[in-house]
Amino acid sequence: MFTPITIPFGVKMLFNTVKLRPGVAMEDVEMALGEMCNVVKDTYGGDKGGFVAGQVFQFSGFVSDEGSLSGAKAAESHVAIVTYWRSFEEHEKSHADKVFKEKFTALGKLCTDSKEFGYDMLWQGVPE
Repeated sequence: MFTPITIPFGVKMLFNTVKLRPGVAMEDVEMALGEMCNVVKDTYGGDKGGFVAGQVFQFSGFVSDEGSLSGAKAAESHVAIVTYWRSFEEHEKSHADKVFKEKFTALGKLCTDSKEFGYDMLWQGVPE
């Protein structure tokens, strides 16, 4: 569950921002996320559905002065869900499945909005 992941070149990355409802405890979100992520990992992993790896991040409140082009200094409380898939088609098939939809609906009740964007990998590297 908390092991390093390896991202093969050429995978598709899905980046989902989930905005939390005001007053929602992170503990409640963690439970819903954990259940949803386990379903994805166990049900759609590898040859079962194309899921390669994933990560979940809680927004820390930090907004970079050096890496931001706009003057915006604030952002709403949110969680970022980053997943890696062999294809967008496999991602969509898994997320249309009843098993996943039940867990995503439970998470959705704790949120005001969710947007998921798909990306093609152009580069990756590590320090030499």
